[in-house]
Amino acid sequence: MHTDHRSLKLDAVHSPVAELRLLGPGRGNALGPDFWRELPAAVAAVDAAADIRALIVRGSGEHFSYGLDLPSMAAEIGALLNDGARGRVEVPALAERMHRGFAALASSRLPVVAAIDGWCIGAGIELIAACDLRIATKSAKFALREVRVGLVPDLGGLSRLPHLIGEAWTRELALLGDDIDAETALRIGLVTHLVEDSDALTRESLRLAARLAANPPLVVAAIKRSLNARIDAEVTRVNRDAAIQNGLLMQSEDFAEAMRAFIERREAVFRGQ
Repeated sequence: MHTDHRSLKLDAVHSPVAELRLLGPGRGNALGPDFWRELPAAVAAVDAAADIRALIVRGSGEHFSYGLDLPSMAAEIGALLNDGARGRVEVPALAERMHRGFAALASSRLPVVAAIDGWCIGAGIELIAACDLRIATKSAKFALREVRVGLVPDLGGLSRLPHLIGEAWTRELALLGDDIDAETALRIGLVTHLVEDSDALTRESLRLAARLAANPPLVVAAIKRSLNARIDAEVTRVNRDAAIQNGLLMQSEDFAEAMRAFIERREAVFRGQ
């Protein structure tokens, strides 16, 4: 199995383990229109491969992902914002389409290992939250920064993270938008294993995936279904509520200021308007 897209690459790296590697094309593997379109099909393809029993998700280059590729998404988001009430109504539908790939990872029959090096920001954290196991290098760094760009995390940050790191840490990450290091990520349960460097990350993620692949696949899939059953309705409800909030907030002056500040590489000044 070998599948190339603009934003990702899917390979059977060590049968029965496959690897899905983020390629960008945005800086730091930022997640743009190609990614949101290509991920659901890539997950469906690996899910349908009978000889594959585990999946590793990792970034290419020095970072896992910088999160949402705002510049490349500007045209699609801008079209909605310029379409009045009709556009605001479509914001939750856009978020739902974007979430389909994450939902496919979470519901896949395959156990999914996220291998994280460098930065994992925003939608990158929401991506790893949809995976089953998370392993990182000691130099990895994490941030849920949507609040700093005038957005509510609507792709799993507010719905899946409480089940991984608890309510208190979810609120701290989401409300402050601060960076945390790998040791903190390990301590709060965002990741469960740390390794020295990218070479060790490759070895350890393959080792974990191979152990997962050695377990009875029907039982592994059943365990995932049962675990997901506890939270699926909540994930859907919270994501949709967050997307509705974004549909309203994207009309605010604060959101426009956040976008200007992002483009101009300066601190935003918010006025609650």
